[in-house]
Formats: sequence, structure tokens, C-alpha cells
Amino acid sequence: MRFLISVIIGFFALALWVLPMQTAYIPKAYAQSNNCENVKFGFGHYQKPQNTGRDILGKSLDDLQDQGWMRFAVYSDFPPYSYKEKGKLIGVDIDLAHLIAKELDVEARFYETAAGENVDADLRNNVWKGGIVGGAVSHVMMHIPYNREMICRNEQVVLGGHYYNETIAIAYSKKDYEDGGPTPAFFRFDEVGVENDTIADFYLSGLAGGQIIPKMKRYKDVKGAMAALEAGEVKAVMGPLGQLEHGLTDKLAVHSPPLPGLALGKWTLSVATNFRWRPLGYAVDDAIVAAINDGRMEAIFNKHGLTYTKPDW
Repeated sequence: MRFLISVIIGFFALALWVLPMQTAYIPKAYAQSNNCENVKFGFGHYQKPQNTGRDILGKSLDDLQDQGWMRFAVYSDFPPYSYKEKGKLIGVDIDLAHLIAKELDVEARFYETAAGENVDADLRNNVWKGGIVGGAVSHVMMHIPYNREMICRNEQVVLGGHYYNETIAIAYSKKDYEDGGPTPAFFRFDEVGVENDTIADFYLSGLAGGQIIPKMKRYKDVKGAMAALEAGEVKAVMGPLGQLEHGLTDKLAVHSPPLPGLALGKWTLSVATNFRWRPLGYAVDDAIVAAINDGRMEAIFNKHGLTYTKPDW
């Protein structure tokens, strides 16, 4: 009897010693396998979805096809990717969503969302949790920049379907730069427009010890900055190439000069799905890869006046 009691006590003592080691070890091993050990996880990443019922969250690809439609979250008023013209929702991301839906044999429906304080918040509100008041998660969210830190901070989201390489560029007035486009050094003397609180804004503000700041003009969006360039209020605009190309006229041109000291001058656009929808994510990936390989992706970008750059796989 004493021997049996000793065995039981020893078993529980061993369990109490081993289990903490396992709970401490498994996440660390997981983080190392994903190269995420040095990335801080976002607040609330452990929380359960709050505005999404089981009839939506985790629905299988077969269920979606039986349902006949799937919802795509797109940014509102975001030309040339997703915006309204004469009341109709159009743009690169809209055409791509229709392409994906057609490949999956369902109808594409859209949820227009305003950009949040950061991309992490957009993923939280539109892919895995839902907004605090109203709204619901979508099956796919378009136009998400792909990077390791984003993946590590948002474990509930899968980023895949890489479809385009975006880059920072400079649009300029041809009459003001007859010998070719300007570089950032020109903006110590020439007015330049940027969208407020963007990569271009932060880059130029910190360049040359702040010497460019007096010549910077900030706008609500790239569209407004390009309108100012057309009107002659500024001589150049710095921002993402796709958005600059969309605003070009016969008087304007765009180029991508070297940008010394810019840590993030290029990035890959992807789509986001909930981690519970892996079969859906795989199907979306296949549709995008097929469209890139057979030229349909380039045709979508060309249709909207954009130069297409294939993503780095």
C-alpha cells in the first residue's frame, strides 16, 4: 500500500515538473520554427471572435460553394484598387476578386472598409474577429502587404496569394523636369506632395536632417496630391507606383529612382484568409497563381493603366 501511494505521489510530482516545461517550450519551439521569436504579438491576439457566428467562421469550401457566394473585404475609396465610379465598385482588387470567385464557382460580394490605425487592426476587424460595433469578418481580405512580422503578429490570419510587387516612386511635371525625373535631393528647393502619415511622408521628413520638410505639402490621399501636381501646386508627388500611375495625365510622368536610406521601398501585396479556412486559402492561392501564369493578372493591371510587376515567389 505504501509503495502504491509513493508511486502515485511520484507521478503527480513528475507531472507538475514536466507540464510547465512543456507549456514554456512548445510556444518557443513554434516561434523559432516560424522565425517569430523576436516579434511581439499584438494585444488581443488570444481573444475569440465576437461578431462572427459558427455559420460563417470556419465554413468549409464545400459549404461556401453550396452557399453560392463569398465575401471580400476591400478598402473603400482607394483608387485604383477599390473605389466607386458612377456608383459602381471598380478597381484592380475588385476585378481580381471576381476572378477568384469565378474560379471557385461562386459569386463575389464585397464589404467596403475604411483603413484602421494599422494593418493589424484591419485584419482583426475584417478577417478573424470583427468590429466592436457592427460589421462581420469576410472570407478574403484584399491588398495586404506581406511580411514576416505581419504573419507573426497575426496568428489567426494566413497571408497568401501574392499577386503584385508595389514600389515607392515619384510622379513629376514634365515641364518642370525636362531632363528627366527628380530625385529626393531636388526637394530641398522644389515643392513635393505626399499623402499624410505614409512611407513617403516619413522618408522625406527624415531625409537630410529635415531639410526637405519646408518644401513638403501633405494631402489626405495620393489622389489629392496628384490633383495638386496637375494643377501646378507642387512639382512632384512621392508615393506607391500604382496609385501614382492611376493619376497620370499627358503633362505628368513617373519614375522609380534610387532612394538612399529607405528601408521599405518595395513590398508584395497578398490576400488574407482566416486560419480556419485553409482549404479556401489554398484554392484562392491556386486561382491567383494560375491568373499570373496565363497573363490574366497582368491584363487586369493594364486595364487600369498600371504597370504589372510579378511578385517574388
